[in-house]
Amino acid sequence: MMSKLSSIARTVLATLCVFAGAAAVAAEYNMPVGVTDVSREIQELHMTIFWICVVIGVLVFGAMLVSMVLHRKSLGATPATFHESTKLELLWTVIPIVILVVMALPATDVLVKIYDTGGEDMVVEVRGYQWKWQYKYLDEELNEQVSFFSNLATPRGQILGQSEKGENYLLEVDNELVIPTDTKVRFLLTSNDVIHSWWVPDFGLKRDAIPGFINEAWANVKEPGVYRGQCTELCGKDHGFMPVVVRVVPKAEFQQWYAAQLEASATEALAMAN
Repeated sequence: MMSKLSSIARTVLATLCVFAGAAAVAAEYNMPVGVTDVSREIQELHMTIFWICVVIGVLVFGAMLVSMVLHRKSLGATPATFHESTKLELLWTVIPIVILVVMALPATDVLVKIYDTGGEDMVVEVRGYQWKWQYKYLDEELNEQVSFFSNLATPRGQILGQSEKGENYLLEVDNELVIPTDTKVRFLLTSNDVIHSWWVPDFGLKRDAIPGFINEAWANVKEPGVYRGQCTELCGKDHGFMPVVVRVVPKAEFQQWYAAQLEASATEALAMAN
């Protein structure tokens, strides 16, 4: 009796391990949760729609399998002879409409939040170039601007395979975009040449940068950290060498950094004038 219970326990434990491993693999390939409220809502919406699709798939393919197994010719089943059923046609028309409405309601709510760029605390212009980004802080109150370019910082030796690749291979830059925590930052995205796309997955943010056109996006990050992304629009031969790195710091630290950037810009302008 004890050996049988032990065998059952081992079987249950092995099954749980298999499911745990499958869950870990699924989490690795699933959409990341992100660090902003909007990114979390996007992930929740993604999982809600996913499980609705799973249920629909199970019901449809389950019905097909049952029909093929239990109503096959070898068991003496005979096909129905009717040509149409008004009730059935209404049923398979109304049910999908109801499902689509149920899916559309939360999707619309999330979409409205994604495009709600008003009420921002600061504005940053993001301009794409072949193949780098330019960031410009638009400070309307002080009428001052901090601007710099952000280029790939991965050593050429790593790219050519002459040295060991680093932890953030092709996702590191010389000048990071720095923004403060708990601040709604509005991004104005455009391009100087071809179409680029600014993407930071942890923010749930991806927007095209189009020449002669300004797209808008926003993010509000609560916790400090470094978040990485890249250009996701095929923009030329060095498209794969156009990373995005955003460093989120506490507000006091950002103010110090911003003051230092203003001072450096003033010094540079003075040197050029002389």
